[in-house]
Amino acid sequence: MKLGIINSAFDQAGVDTKTGLEHIARIGFDTVDVFTEAMTIQEEEIQLIESTCGENNLPIVSVVVVAAGLIDFNDPVRDFHVERAKKFIDLAARFKSNNLLLVLGEYIWQREVIPPEAQWQWAVENTCKIADYAAEHGIEIALELEPFRLSLLNNVKEMVRFIDDCDHPGVKANIDVSHLVLADVSPSELATLKGKATHVHISDCDGKVHGDLPPGRGVVKFSPYLQAIKDLDFDGSVSLELEYSPDPSKIVEWVEEAYRSTAEMMEQVGLRN
Repeated sequence: MKLGIINSAFDQAGVDTKTGLEHIARIGFDTVDVFTEAMTIQEEEIQLIESTCGENNLPIVSVVVVAAGLIDFNDPVRDFHVERAKKFIDLAARFKSNNLLLVLGEYIWQREVIPPEAQWQWAVENTCKIADYAAEHGIEIALELEPFRLSLLNNVKEMVRFIDDCDHPGVKANIDVSHLVLADVSPSELATLKGKATHVHISDCDGKVHGDLPPGRGVVKFSPYLQAIKDLDFDGSVSLELEYSPDPSKIVEWVEEAYRSTAEMMEQVGLRN
């Protein structure tokens, strides 16, 4: 597998797009995931990303979209978010990406009032619509597992159920290691994702709340999870997800530290190629 990073690590620290991508390439990452807004991104910015990544031999393997509106109880809202997701597919195709990282929403009103079964079905139907469109461009959907109590996909069992309900060859799982820890998912449970995974996120946390820290700054025991991911035997990228550095002025050092620790762990289990 390759070692990548989501470019939002630099963006959230106030580093401009070009400089952030150049840092990512210089540090040694194999790939990058792009976090942006496909509805409003300007052509100039798209060209800047394309040219900078091309000049630095930095493939864009994933484009990220948070689309909580796909399970909204209002038909027009759901329809809008399907069309918005298609814009992200268009952008991913332009970047020659492998997947669209799709973050679904949470059950509203504590799973009361609106039947949770209805929200689940809306998510399945709309994910399949997006996946159909993505398949036309050779792009897969990578579903994010979120560790929050009311998230639709908050553990591996629900992820597997959702993928099975979609019954679409282009709908697969993103494996986020710190999210698994927060959701109390053991490495052995990843075996149920055999043939169902396409992408990986990695970061550390304190074991209690969402952290997105450089590996080594929290409590996550990575080796068993990385070995379980290796055993799934799929070709993809392990992308660092680093958010909200406590000292934005030292974001370069923050990312360099995360790169070194992750590269070392991947090397130890023979996961990077």
